[in-house]
Parts: sequence; C-alpha cells; structure tokens
Amino acid sequence: MTNSNFIDSCTGQYEQMISQFLSHEYAVVDGFLPENIVLGLRQNLLAFNQAGLMYPAGVGKDFDFKRNATIRGDKIRWIESDTKDVFEDYLLQKILGFITYLNRSCFAGLRSFEFHYALYTQNSFYKRHKDQFKNDKGRQFSLVIYLNREWDVEDGGILSLYPDSGEVRIKLLMGRAVFFKSDQTEHEVHPALRKSRLSIAGWLKN
Repeated sequence: MTNSNFIDSCTGQYEQMISQFLSHEYAVVDGFLPENIVLGLRQNLLAFNQAGLMYPAGVGKDFDFKRNATIRGDKIRWIESDTKDVFEDYLLQKILGFITYLNRSCFAGLRSFEFHYALYTQNSFYKRHKDQFKNDKGRQFSLVIYLNREWDVEDGGILSLYPDSGEVRIKLLMGRAVFFKSDQTEHEVHPALRKSRLSIAGWLKN
C-alpha cells in the first residue's frame, strides 16, 4: 500500500487522534492497527525475546546513556527502517502516513520517526518521566501501541499520563494506540504484576 493510500484509508483514525489530542493533550484510539498486524508484531516480539534478541533499555542518550533498573526495567528491540518483515513494514507505513497527514493538516514539521518493541517482564516498570532528552530536542510526539491479547486490571502494567488536568490511567487493550506530546506530558508504566506486558513504543521527530 502506498503512502497516499494509507492516508486515504486511515484519515478517520488520524483525525480522531488529532481531535482528541487537541482537546485533552493526549489521544487514545482503539484498533489503530488491524488485528493480524498486531498479532504478527506480538509474535515477532516473543520470538526475539526467546532468541535473546531483546536488550535492557537505558536512560539518556549518547554520553548520558546509562542503564538504571531503579528507573526502568523494560527490554527493547529497535525496528529498522528498511525491514523486510511484513508486519513491521505495515506499522512503519502507517506511521509515515500519520506523519504526512500531521504535516499537511497541522504544519507539524515532522521529518522522521523511531520505534521499538518493548517488553516489561513481571515486576518491571518505568518511573514517571518525559520522553525528550536534555541534549536532543528532536522527539515531538510519543506513540504507544499495546500488543497484549488479554489483560486485566489485576495484571498491572497500566500506563499513567499526567496532563495538566490530572492523572489519566489507560488500560491495556490489544491494538489500542496512545498519543501524546513527548516534551510536555509526563507518564509512567506501573509494574507488570502477573505476566509480561508487550507493546510498540516510538516517537515522531522533527
């Protein structure tokens, strides 16, 4: 599917995302990706983890980068822009379509993006933070997509956002996408209590 076809077929979702964001400082859109794509990405993540190809995430960038398990405990694997995987390719084309639409309709000035798989094993978490680095202001918007098939509140792993209106807790639902401003909205991932939490996380950049 070409970029223009993605925009044509997903305009409703893109508009929903933008409208919610302008009203609430964040957006939550269910079914952002087709179920077969979500399941394919989920299987990719599980296979990478099984093969030992998911790595502990760190805090900071470049010379400031460090691993600190008291702040975050997730494991990640970056998705390459030239991927040959059909599920990853669909995801990246959908994101590219969203960027094109944002630039066209909101003059967002976005130029690139980066996304990775994220695995929170039992008892792992990510404390309250913003997504923009002190030495790199490129990240403009954050986007998270849930990959868990079944998830109860008792399983933990809830995402909390902290917009000006107060804390918002967003439940995990397969295929749900959460969108917010990287440099403004603090957020945290609460500990996964009973099973691993699976997601895609990434940033739209200028």
